[in-house]
Amino acid sequence: MFLNYLKNFFLKYTLKNKWQEVSSLAGTNAIRTVGLVIDETKFLDKESLIQELISNGFAANNISILVYRDTINKKETYSRHTFNSAVLNWDGAITDRVVNEFIETEFDLLVSYYEIEKAILLLITNNSKAKFKVGFSSIDKRLHHLTITTRIENYTIFVHELFKYLKILNKIES
Repeated sequence: MFLNYLKNFFLKYTLKNKWQEVSSLAGTNAIRTVGLVIDETKFLDKESLIQELISNGFAANNISILVYRDTINKKETYSRHTFNSAVLNWDGAITDRVVNEFIETEFDLLVSYYEIEKAILLLITNNSKAKFKVGFSSIDKRLHHLTITTRIENYTIFVHELFKYLKILNKIES
């Protein structure tokens, strides 16, 4: 327990020193592929969030989802790829193949659906090759192009605000 806390502390410290300001928006390419990172420890209604994104115009087969949980029950089966901080080694490298593939995928949009800074989630968002990153305003502003101020439970407000600003930025068709 203490060693995990220490590992997360040093990783956050290292990450914050290495963060660069987010790159400027490159063009007005339409959003087709979406990566979604969800902290299921604090938000259990992930299927409703996904349905809200689909009902607003994203295709279900173009949404890739990663789910984080603080603890994973080995006996339980999960509908989405679920991981925890055990996939992170002491060097700050991720050892899970699926998580690494997610990071290397060039999504048009990455939605970081977590409001508490956890080292593994920050690392995934920071290292992601996504072209446009969106998250909560409670997370360090250097990680995202767009931050939305709301609570994690208010997924309908989050999605409404997301689509409102994507239309303004010409990232989706009206």
